[in-house]
Amino acid sequence: MRRGAATALALFFAGAAYGHDFWLEPSTFHPSPGETVSVGLRVGQNFAGDPVPRSAYLLERFLVRQGNRIDDVPGSENGDPAGFFRADARMTSVVAYVSRPVPVVMPAAQFEEYLRQQGLESVIEVRARRREHGRQGREMFVRCAKAILGGGRPSLAAAQPLGLRYEIVPSRDPAEGVSPFRARLLFDRAPLANALVVAMLRDDPRIRLQTRSDANGTFALALPRAGVWLIQSVQMIAAPAGGDTDWQSFWASLTFDWPTR
Repeated sequence: MRRGAATALALFFAGAAYGHDFWLEPSTFHPSPGETVSVGLRVGQNFAGDPVPRSAYLLERFLVRQGNRIDDVPGSENGDPAGFFRADARMTSVVAYVSRPVPVVMPAAQFEEYLRQQGLESVIEVRARRREHGRQGREMFVRCAKAILGGGRPSLAAAQPLGLRYEIVPSRDPAEGVSPFRARLLFDRAPLANALVVAMLRDDPRIRLQTRSDANGTFALALPRAGVWLIQSVQMIAAPAGGDTDWQSFWASLTFDWPTR
């Protein structure tokens, strides 16, 4: 029964989530000291999402950094929200979730349209050189999601990596509201150049910004309004030869409340 439920959930994660946005949705971005914060996993489009229940089968890491302390985020199996933690709230905190790899297969045309949407034209070029244009897309994907929660004062930890395989790391605490918003993309802890970055506003998802990272993996976005923002990017690499998949993708996202200044 547990194996069957895990398989069904993985199929949902691969089917409903594939090609869609994935983010962390805390119960508040501004917790009070001692407040219990719930953290939901969401998948959807235009910042409107469906809940993804907690699954030990899919969960690789789920943690919260408060100051210099990093703790696991506990929760109930199949539960939504997926996790809970008690907020210190003395300074900005960071929550992170990493999924286990999930396989998915798509028809060739649909796969290449998805690659264009995610700014992965380089993969299309590789497929063309290999004469794989008409070949279905066989992929293994991983979700790497983070959320930043404000506290009594800014924290240097908000601008430090957590060691996720693919990660969006702000240049400074977003709670400070310093414009433009600057960050860097790290893949395997190294800067990633020329990756597409997309930002959208929860209150008005029609407001979408996009840019690409520079040679140092950094990017800047002039966020036009205060509110909760979702920043996301996708990286794809060739899978090891001899397996059942051709590509591995890593989906990074970051949510935070950009303050009024």
